Amino acid sequence: MSQRTVLLLGSTGSIGTQAVDVITRNPERFRVTGLSAGGSDPAALARQAVALGVEAVAVADADAAGPLLAELTRASAEAGLGQMGIEVLTGPDAATRLAERGADVVLNGITGSVGLGPTLAALRSGSTLALANKESLVVGGPLVAAAKQRPGQVVPVDSEHSAIAQALRGGTRAEVRRIILTASGGPFRGRGRDELKAVTPEQALAHPTWSMGPVVTVNSATLMNKGLELIEAHLLFGVPVEDITVVVHPQSVVHSMVEFADGSTLAQASPPDMRLPIALGLAWPERVAGAVPPCDWSSATSWTFEPLDEEAFGAVRLAREAVAASATHPAVLNAANEECVAEFLAGRLGFLDIVDTVARVLDEHVGTSGDDLMLDDVLGAEEWARARTHELLRAR
Repeated sequence: MSQRTVLLLGSTGSIGTQAVDVITRNPERFRVTGLSAGGSDPAALARQAVALGVEAVAVADADAAGPLLAELTRASAEAGLGQMGIEVLTGPDAATRLAERGADVVLNGITGSVGLGPTLAALRSGSTLALANKESLVVGGPLVAAAKQRPGQVVPVDSEHSAIAQALRGGTRAEVRRIILTASGGPFRGRGRDELKAVTPEQALAHPTWSMGPVVTVNSATLMNKGLELIEAHLLFGVPVEDITVVVHPQSVVHSMVEFADGSTLAQASPPDMRLPIALGLAWPERVAGAVPPCDWSSATSWTFEPLDEEAFGAVRLAREAVAASATHPAVLNAANEECVAEFLAGRLGFLDIVDTVARVLDEHVGTSGDDLMLDDVLGAEEWARARTHELLRAR
């Protein structure tokens, strides 16, 4: 079993820090050659870089270069090492330039559509892409498909899509009837639309199961995250959106299921711990022994499933409509949502207004077909969506 080189993008975020844990516990299997981060925590990035012995570090915030260099010197001294020759890349395209260098595996754990550039760069380099940045696939699905150089080059890291990939080993694509995406239901499961009007950012950030960044946590509360995952599943596995069902599973132990033509359903179950899909993404198609503790079968437990209330949580319906509308509608969905979530977290937008505003922006968008899609089309659609979202919010 040979050691794999890894570029870790978004290393100081939730996915990145858990990936570091997996990698440091398996040094014979993985060696990190480069890290990228936004630059908001240069001390954490420097500690990672020194501990992992990387060759290069990329930060999106050019102003963070000075503090990062100082922290690298400090971390090296604390580790009893001399001056380390770690290359520092800076600027908005730093992660893309790092990904272009390639590795056996590029793990993209960046949050948001800014992950599209690094995703395309990693694929063009020939690296296997362990993809936790669902937005880059949602936003630029046809571009990602065109950049792939071989089947299986993209390995999903989202727990749901990792579960689907595992379950699909149990049959051929022709035998698949539908995919069942499970959703925890978030902190407001069971509430009707009227009960969601007064939801605060603090309440939305209190996810009952997962520990995630603020944007993903709010997306989980509105179920926009599940809408994005539906689009991602459609693009990753070639399953029509009408053959993807969302089911609420509060325990978050069954991460998703695949239903086959003979009536059999295969489910992947494990405790809610992202280190398992991260380890699979790094080692695919092999498994990493001891990645997480398994389910405890020594005590009684119950798993429940219930249908999604699409009247209270309309984001999944919007995602289906975006896929059907055009190749750029998913990019508009994601961009408008990112702007609305930022406004909600700042206390300037109501919880229900997030999805309602996204719906208005989607309705106004004139899309581009997948056959004609260029990167400029995607970037233009995103720019329009963000501007139009703020116009609508200012007019409220």
